[in-house]
Order: sequence, then C-alpha cells, then structure tokens
Amino acid sequence: MEIIKYPNEKDFDNAAANDEPLLVLVSFDGSRIIASQIDEAVEHHILLKKAGFPDTDIDKYFRLVVDKSGADWTFVCPEGYSSITRKDKKIEGFFKDGMRIIPDALKQIGYDVPIEIPKRYRRHFDIMGE
Repeated sequence: MEIIKYPNEKDFDNAAANDEPLLVLVSFDGSRIIASQIDEAVEHHILLKKAGFPDTDIDKYFRLVVDKSGADWTFVCPEGYSSITRKDKKIEGFFKDGMRIIPDALKQIGYDVPIEIPKRYRRHFDIMGE
C-alpha cells in the first residue's frame, strides 16, 4: 500500500499527534492513501492535486475527515462506480467496499476509529431502501 503524507511525513505526523483534523483519500482498491492536515489542503480534490494527481481523479477515492474521535466518510457514490447499473445495488456495493477497505487504510496511518457517515450524506441510504 502506498501512503502519501502531504506535505511531508514530519508535518503529517505532528498534525496527527496533535489530533488535528486530517483529510484522507483512500483509493477504491485500497492501494493508495493520501492524507494531510485539513488546513494544509482544505478540500479532498485540492489534496489530490497537491499530492501530484489530477483532481479529476477524485471519483476514484473514498473521502474522509479523520481525528482520534472518528472518521467522517463523505459518502458520495460516483456514477461510474463499478459496472453495476442499478443505482441501489451500486450504492450498496460502494458501502460494502468502503466498510471493507477504509478501516484497514485508517489503521495503516495509525487510526483505529469508528467510521460515521454524516447525516447530509445519508440520502443514499434512502435510495438503497427503495
């Protein structure tokens, strides 16, 4: 697994030690983690670009805001996720994949915390329930 700590490992580790909020991107296949203190990158797509990747690749990553109390998952299932055509099944697969991949990725950067999906992103669960 490739772990990119932006802008560098020392600054990232200091932010983590001080329990500053972190932006974390985890590739859908779990092969890459990109993480930064939130004030350094501000938004996930900006972090992606600052780390040297096209910001248009944002829909290839699970997006999280993490601190020692937990991880808030920006639960947005991209239209092109997987080859599943039914929206409810696609969202269900996205959820299952995230719950399998994200905890391991967080442990790789020193966080064994609960994953929460903030209320504003729970509309997708309504689609799954339909």
